[in-house]
Amino acid sequence: FQQFSDTGSRKEHVKITSEPKPGFLERLSETSGGMLIGLVTFLLAFYLLFTNEGRALRTAKSLDEGLSLVVPLDSIHSISQQNEGRLVHLAGALSTSKPLFDPSYGLSIQAVKLKRNVEMYQWVEYEDSKEYEENGEIKKETKYSYNTEWKSEVVNSRNFDREIGHKNPSAMAVESFTAVSPNVQVGSFVLSKGLVDKIDDFKQLSLSHLEDPHADVTRAGDYFYHSDNPRRPEVGDLRVSFFYAGLSGDDPYLGTAAKVTVIARQRGDQLVPYRTKSGDVLEILYPGDLSVEEVFQKEHESNTMKTWALRAAGWLSMFVGISLMTRIFYTLVDWFPVVRELVKVGLKAFALCVASSLSLLTISAGWLFYRPLWALLLALLSAVPIALARSRVLPKKQQ
Repeated sequence: FQQFSDTGSRKEHVKITSEPKPGFLERLSETSGGMLIGLVTFLLAFYLLFTNEGRALRTAKSLDEGLSLVVPLDSIHSISQQNEGRLVHLAGALSTSKPLFDPSYGLSIQAVKLKRNVEMYQWVEYEDSKEYEENGEIKKETKYSYNTEWKSEVVNSRNFDREIGHKNPSAMAVESFTAVSPNVQVGSFVLSKGLVDKIDDFKQLSLSHLEDPHADVTRAGDYFYHSDNPRRPEVGDLRVSFFYAGLSGDDPYLGTAAKVTVIARQRGDQLVPYRTKSGDVLEILYPGDLSVEEVFQKEHESNTMKTWALRAAGWLSMFVGISLMTRIFYTLVDWFPVVRELVKVGLKAFALCVASSLSLLTISAGWLFYRPLWALLLALLSAVPIALARSRVLPKKQQ
């Protein structure tokens, strides 16, 4: 069953499908498949939590080693042989040998990177679904709505529920690309590819001082439009914008060259990765003029944020895994409404306590070889969630 309506430029229709309510054996079969996925997710959580702790401690140790060995350079315009092979710190303006340009639009800029971003005006489908039970059947009501928007990727309209009237072109006539300068320097030192990759603070390039490059291309604001009427575009029209990163020369419209701070190993006139005793690689670049202490403080903060993000991901993976593996108990009693809700709450509490305890225990195992005392304290702390759960269960039994 379908209903159609047109709300201005946004078109929508509703589609309702129905299927018989799954029987007990079918639900049990689906739950068994979920248990297998849960087991894989559960085991993956152990690996993620354990390796994350070793990585975090190894990174912290490497950063401390780097801080104790780094040599600040007195000048970025002269190369001292005494620093050959050593970890060095320097800060200065970026410079490149040649400007980057896009001849198709008559644009050039002295920068480390130049990105052309192409967008096409296309139909986009949005889907909003809800399920309900009616006359012993599971019905799914899905509202499909369509709107025209600028998109950087081609939207495949063949996957739309209703392609008629919402058809997009299969490709863009102009492609996006990113040009990178082959030679990037700070003073007399050439940056490695890894350091150049870290220069990614892209800013949109103003096109106000440029003319229309072709008769079929119109400039409006900071975009070049392949359109008969940029104010009222049609599906298939293109607009092109440009972004740059690492301004490497003085520009009358953009200002002075960007400054960066680098910590890497000196090899001749090149700055390359430095391998620590722990096996990590130090190859650091930050925008601006930073001291050695400021750089390593930022690196420690980044390591801490990454560690906690992976801990949260590991705990969530373990919680989801346990929930999927224990869902079979919910399926077995799902025809008793009162019992079903009690079991649902109990299983969530069980998954929460077990996931928290096992996560803490796994983290303590990861610290065992690095910080034994902290590992022991975390192992003891891992018993707290289960102990709290038991303390609530006992009074209920006594009642």
